[in-house]
Amino acid sequence: MDALLLVDIQNDFLPGGALEVREGDQIVPIVNDLQAFFELIVATQDFHPKDHGSFAANHEGKKPGDHIVLGGLDQVLWPVHCVQGSQGAKFSSLLKMDKVATVVKKGLDKQIDSYSGFYDNGHKRSTGLSNYLKDKGVKRVFVTGLAADFCVKFTALDALEEGFDTIVVQDATRAVNLKEGDFDKAMEELRSKGAQVMLSRDVVKMIS
Repeated sequence: MDALLLVDIQNDFLPGGALEVREGDQIVPIVNDLQAFFELIVATQDFHPKDHGSFAANHEGKKPGDHIVLGGLDQVLWPVHCVQGSQGAKFSSLLKMDKVATVVKKGLDKQIDSYSGFYDNGHKRSTGLSNYLKDKGVKRVFVTGLAADFCVKFTALDALEEGFDTIVVQDATRAVNLKEGDFDKAMEELRSKGAQVMLSRDVVKMIS
């Protein structure tokens, strides 16, 4: 079975949000159209406590883009985003959610960040997504969402590590691009690790 993963398509990552991804809203119609071709759809949701350690505002003298050590790992600091219960943490109102089988929340532990939908950044705790997919008989995952150079990339890398055939839908993701070219670097890294990177039209041809 195939599964479509919708990674963090939340208001704070869309234009006007606290951590907006440029053109992030442009993926929503593509993702919505893709849903028609999948029996199993799973969404991930960044869901931080307001005192999360990845927020620059929680570290005196620090600003977004600075680096600290968090949970024993290098951590880029972000604006406050996707706080539990906030409007910014909600999924885009334009995103179709009626076929989403389950929502996997991540980033709940204030002591460590969690880009991937499968594990925290230190791989100390699983979200349960891998077991959920395997229990459903999933062999192949198609990854969409935000952002290409962080949560999408790390979700896809963990999917590979968990033994899933992994396809990243190139036109159904956008990058933060802290550095110019980060989108292309992310796609190159994913290919080098064994993921396929495909356009949505080619995905539809493959599975329909």
